[in-house]
Amino acid sequence: MLFMFMFSIIIMMIMNILLLLANIINKKTFKDREKSSPFECGFDPKNSARLPFSIHFFLIALIFLIFDVEITLILPFIYSMKMVKFTMILFLLISFIMILIIGLYHEWNQGALNWSF
Repeated sequence: MLFMFMFSIIIMMIMNILLLLANIINKKTFKDREKSSPFECGFDPKNSARLPFSIHFFLIALIFLIFDVEITLILPFIYSMKMVKFTMILFLLISFIMILIIGLYHEWNQGALNWSF
């Protein structure tokens, strides 16, 4: 028991020494004006961050995300066909796809899929 305790203490000391050495070696002393600026992506921080944004791009991305997530919900139906009755899986799958089609029809009627302004 004493051997395990001493071994743990030695391992912790070695680990702390290695962490300390890594921090000392990794310190960067090179100061660059562009590296210390708040934005490295090319945006000017002195201008307004509120640029005009088309909400239509956001709606299309949101619709894509919803249908993409629902496709990932359909995939487990294929794997569960071996474990559950086929008619039950078929009923669930058809009802799920009908909900998707009704949602798509509603989005189409609302004009969210029209690209013209």
